[in-house]
Amino acid sequence: MTLWFTEARFGLFIHFGLYSGAARHEWVQSRELLSTEDYQPYFDHFDPDRFDAAAIARTAKQAGMGYAVLTTKHHEGFSLWDTALSDFSSAKACGRDLVREFVDAARAEGLRIGLYHSLIDWHHPDFTVDWLHPLRAHPDGAALNQTRDMARYRNFLHGQVRELLTDYGQIDYLFFDFTYPDTNDGWPGKTPEDWDADRLMAMCRELQPGILINDRLGIPGDLVTPEQYQPTSPLVVDGRPQVWEACQTMNGSWGYDRDNVDHKPAVLLAQMLTDSVSMDGNMLLNIGPDGRGAITSNDAAVLAELGAWMELHRDAVVDAGHAPFTPPREGVYTLRGDRLYLHLHTWPLGFVHLPGLADRVTYARLLNDGSWLRTSVSDPNQAPSQMTPAGEAAGTLTVHLPVRRPDVLIPVIELTLTPEGTDAP
Repeated sequence: MTLWFTEARFGLFIHFGLYSGAARHEWVQSRELLSTEDYQPYFDHFDPDRFDAAAIARTAKQAGMGYAVLTTKHHEGFSLWDTALSDFSSAKACGRDLVREFVDAARAEGLRIGLYHSLIDWHHPDFTVDWLHPLRAHPDGAALNQTRDMARYRNFLHGQVRELLTDYGQIDYLFFDFTYPDTNDGWPGKTPEDWDADRLMAMCRELQPGILINDRLGIPGDLVTPEQYQPTSPLVVDGRPQVWEACQTMNGSWGYDRDNVDHKPAVLLAQMLTDSVSMDGNMLLNIGPDGRGAITSNDAAVLAELGAWMELHRDAVVDAGHAPFTPPREGVYTLRGDRLYLHLHTWPLGFVHLPGLADRVTYARLLNDGSWLRTSVSDPNQAPSQMTPAGEAAGTLTVHLPVRRPDVLIPVIELTLTPEGTDAP
């Protein structure tokens, strides 16, 4: 069931909603303690005239991504589809079903379909006030919950998920967000019981038997989703390898944040991607279209850079994974069949030394242009000389490199392994 996911390795996250027009982070309603009435102008002026699902899907495909995930509803409660259960939707605001547009466009590009759905809903009158709710500072905040009924909200939540998994064909991935059981400032959070998580999960699997579901219902799912950080080794729980996906932003904000210019450069994002794959993980990279629905110029430029790199290096990422070798200090390994890929995050002078590979490699080349690289094995008993690599441990393979670094985000060396070469040393 997870095969397509672990093959793809790279996906696009799209955060879009009323907060995009507010243009100051997707949590603006909670951060600024905005009531439903305060938030209404963003609904009244929602006009995504530049939201082009076909262009977004095409951009993801050109960036080398295999799947895309759209926010159907974020914590603000605004639905991007024609839901029968609420008037707080894009269909009522602008007459468009943006989920339908996205699903059709992504499917046309051959992308796997992912939908993000918030378990939280600050707009729904039965969603109880908690330590994240915009009304937590209301003078009568505690009293507000006396008229709110999470059982009614659960029916609404399950009903909306049923719509999404019934009306849009095959959905490959459902990204729920999120469970927070802690109590803060005297306010309780939300537990799996608040969502009736077991029943919700069962319904999803009944409606879409092949679907992948993440871990944020508060009960085990098919994969884990570390957010805004990179694991430092393959994830293992009780001896079992975990399917995982690092969720990352371009600038620390998921939704459009006009004044946030703390953009990650393309080379850093490429390193994060290869780092994830080297540890058997995926990377889901986010864009936050602006208030009119357009991909921002920065995001478009970065995705184009990543796409140019992926065009030359996709074999080192797509369907690749962890290698049973210790990489040199200059980079990380990924493995795909009998090909071992060394992603050089730093470019060494003249040589790179690869422990344990002396008798395991039959050919070495730079992946960007296919150019052959000379290899040699030093005698560990040989005294170091002025001009010859020496002093390396027995079994070390030395790859000879040009002085000039290839003009790509990350140079990659492809090593063809012997039939026995893929075995752990």
